[in-house]
This record gives sequence, structure tokens and C-alpha cells, in this order.
Amino acid sequence: MTGRPTPTVPPQLRAWLGLIAVLAAAAVVVLGVLYAGHGRPGMVDRWVQPAVDGVRPPWRQVALAMDFLGEPAGAAMLLLATATACLLLRRPRSGVLAVAGVGITVGMATLLKHLVGRTIHGDGNLSYPSGHTAFATALALVVALLATGRLGLGRTAGRLLVLASVLVAGAAMGWAQVALGAHYPTDALGGWCTALVVIPAAAWLIDGAADRLGDRAADAGRRERR
Repeated sequence: MTGRPTPTVPPQLRAWLGLIAVLAAAAVVVLGVLYAGHGRPGMVDRWVQPAVDGVRPPWRQVALAMDFLGEPAGAAMLLLATATACLLLRRPRSGVLAVAGVGITVGMATLLKHLVGRTIHGDGNLSYPSGHTAFATALALVVALLATGRLGLGRTAGRLLVLASVLVAGAAMGWAQVALGAHYPTDALGGWCTALVVIPAAAWLIDGAADRLGDRAADAGRRERR
């Protein structure tokens, strides 16, 4: 026993999640290059969009509710609830990841929008990647990692929980964005992949920094006792 707080990413998922992050990063770059400067749907978008775009009540209300959860007010409520749960469960690192990691994910999506320059419904509406989808996926990934560690799930069960969580959250928010005409389907895919890159990287940085601070504090305590 090292006495260190529980890491944000359970050890049994680290290598697997790292591989997913690498693949997701490649997808973000490929899609960004493919649609840079475009203002029209791609081949995949033309295939998916007609089946999703322009939903009617009551599904439109569902899409609007999902969209609200990605807006500043809704997102703030979800982040506050998640961070509070992390603290109550004595998982401070996960709480930091929920706030900082998800925030960085949204910031990265915003930066990529300006770098890629893809638009929808006019030049002023940057669309790639979807920030709403990135937010929902990132938060779902944080919660899934927290649950995996808290429940002591093994490698297979942990992977299944993580995959199910990010797929459901990303698909639901991505559907809402396409249904409301705010994004192309490939924008949603780009947002999903962005979260899968940023959250593992942020978790690695948080755990590394926290471990170093803990080691320094332990060393200082030992020197004082001498």
C-alpha cells in the first residue's frame, strides 16, 4: 500500500484507454483535414443526415433538452453535481478531472473549430467538432472511470462500462445536435473523438502531478521526523 489517493484511471484500463486516445486523435486529425474550410455536408453526412435532421415533437423536445445540457447553464449544473459526487465519494482527483478535464475538452473543441474552419448554415457558424458532443462524452467518460474504480470492476467489465457510457452519451448528444440542425454527423463524431483524446491525457497529467506532490509531502514529513 502506498497511501496514495485512488487514481482517476483504474490501472487495468490505462493501456487500453491510451490506445483509444491515440486512435481518436488520428480520427480528429483526419476529419479535420478532410473538412477544413468546407461549408457543406460530406458523403457520410449526406447519408446519415436525412434520417435524423428536422425531428418533430415529441422528439424535438427531447433534442432541445439534450442541447440544454450542453449549454453553459446545463453544463454547469452537471459539472457541479459530478464534482460534488466525487468529493462525497472521496475521489478528489476525479473531481478535478470532472471540472478541469471536461473544461479543457470543450476548450479544445472550440480551438479546433477555429483551426478547421468548417461551417454550417453560413460562414459565421463554425461546426467542427461539436462542442456539445465533446462535453457529453467527456463527462460520461469521467463518470464511467469513477464508477469502475469505485465498484472495483475488472478489466472486461470496466471496458464495457466505459464503452457503453461514452457511446450512449456521445450518440444521444450527437443525435440532438444533428436533429436540431446545429451540426453535421461528422462534427458529432469529431467531438466524440476529441473527448476520448483529452480526458485520458488530462487524467494522466492529474495523476502524475498529484503523485509527485504526495511524494514530496511524504519526503518532507520523513525529514521532519528525523
